[in-house]
Amino acid sequence: MTPAPIAVALDAPDLETAARWASLVTPHVSTVKVGLELYLRYGPDVIASVRGASGVRVFLDLKLHDIPNTVAGAARAVARLKPAILTVHAAGGPAMIRAAVDAAPATQIAAVTVLTSLSEADLERVGITGPSDDAVRRLAVLAVGAGAQALVCSPREVAVVRAEVGPDITLITPGVRPVGAESQDQARVATPERAFADGADLLVIGRPITGAADPGAAAAGIAAALRRASGTAGRTV
Repeated sequence: MTPAPIAVALDAPDLETAARWASLVTPHVSTVKVGLELYLRYGPDVIASVRGASGVRVFLDLKLHDIPNTVAGAARAVARLKPAILTVHAAGGPAMIRAAVDAAPATQIAAVTVLTSLSEADLERVGITGPSDDAVRRLAVLAVGAGAQALVCSPREVAVVRAEVGPDITLITPGVRPVGAESQDQARVATPERAFADGADLLVIGRPITGAADPGAAAAGIAAALRRASGTAGRTV
């Protein structure tokens, strides 16, 4: 059975736990995600550890945001680790995004639009007025124009972004929570089934899986629910 289009966020306290979670979920999901904290603590070793013998796709979520030359150097440095996906902030601008794309041609560069932890009120406080949909749409168009092959947006905006950028751009959605799960520090959330139906290609799910007594069983359950819903959405998992 093809693994479900889920990236399990390995926000683990140590390398051994991250590797154990990865081994438990990889029969059921396509991707594991390594974030900034784990990467800074353990460096390149974390990629090999979570990839393991399965060869699962690794999503390196560093959210690079700096001047173009610095981002190019950083992207080039991590490209040798062969992550499937590397994130940069769309707000870094087109030159920065293009620098990352050119520096890591074998890695899918995903531009983060607006963090899912930010509410409408938060956006207003940092000077982004109007609906979050508008800000996300503007950043999405800018990033794709600069060469980004993927976009990160909340499940609340995925349908709007899909309509704007078309079918060829990979849409990655954090803030995905199964029914009954707490939203925790995510402000703009939706269920896996809703996000997938609206056009998401890869669903980022962390604590509902890794915080379960059996992460493998939790991943299998969410993957099965997504497969059941895929027929209704007219898409195949």
